[in-house]
Amino acid sequence: MESPTSKPYRTSFRTSSEGLDHDTVPMRLWRKAKSLGTWDPASIDFSNDAADWASLEDEERDLLLRLTAQFAGGEESVTLDLLPLLMLVGEEGRIEEEMFLTSYLWEEAKHVEGFDRFLRTVAKAPGDLEHYFTEPYRTLFFEELPTSMNALKTDTSPETVARAAVTYQMIVEGTLAETGYHAYYTVLEERGILPGMQQFIRNVQRDESRHVGYGVYLLSRLVAEHGDRVWDVIDERMQELIMLAVSHIQETLGGYDPVPFGITPEDFVEYGMGQFQKRFARIERARSQTLEEVLYDGKSAPVAGDGATEDPGTTSASLPS
Repeated sequence: MESPTSKPYRTSFRTSSEGLDHDTVPMRLWRKAKSLGTWDPASIDFSNDAADWASLEDEERDLLLRLTAQFAGGEESVTLDLLPLLMLVGEEGRIEEEMFLTSYLWEEAKHVEGFDRFLRTVAKAPGDLEHYFTEPYRTLFFEELPTSMNALKTDTSPETVARAAVTYQMIVEGTLAETGYHAYYTVLEERGILPGMQQFIRNVQRDESRHVGYGVYLLSRLVAEHGDRVWDVIDERMQELIMLAVSHIQETLGGYDPVPFGITPEDFVEYGMGQFQKRFARIERARSQTLEEVLYDGKSAPVAGDGATEDPGTTSASLPS
């Protein structure tokens, strides 16, 4: 009987054999994360936000507190639930993807810190904010997201990875969060209030654009590698969850009559659906692409031995900032 140590766990390293592939989408996202993602939530200046907060009407404060509580919970959820994907790509030896995902997890943790800081120092929020969670929100963040992500611990099939990525990057980040940013901008910029929160949300959205970009890449890679059997899972999962996202938006705003700040639920449902359709179409494009086209997303594969020669992302319209 062979000793458990007789067969090595691995036989090589990318960096000592062929080297990193600097022109792939994950490495370009990694370079952007290093240059753009190093902001500190503790350095955001909320000193002027407290006076603005105090000047708002009760219903206005309630809506912003509801939105911020939902964001804070969502960011905590995605921070808790990302690790199985990071472990999976590590087990598969996808070092470029794992490198980017280390920045991804770190950025999610920063978002948790920033939202919590605003809630406790500006909004002076009480400890329990979970009454602001809608039933669709609870379904997504208490059930669907952790279940689909933790499934990766025992099932690494392309279909299971696709279900997890749709739930995390396409629905939670690509639809719900994008709609939430739109709500913040609509309210805060038009009213010229909460300048610290405005800066914080801009930083968060810039980080999240890379996260969604990775999700689009991951799902496109799976489609290019495995064809319609994975595309069918993506299509089914997208349709399964999008109505939960729409219901959450409607219920979040539906309890106000009128909705503060003059906004309407219809505007935000339309915006959220637009974000959903955009990402859906981008992933569907992979059905007619080669794996190389997905891996390099608008750039040519490098000649062996060559390194990256261009600023990351400058040649691809779909690679986020």
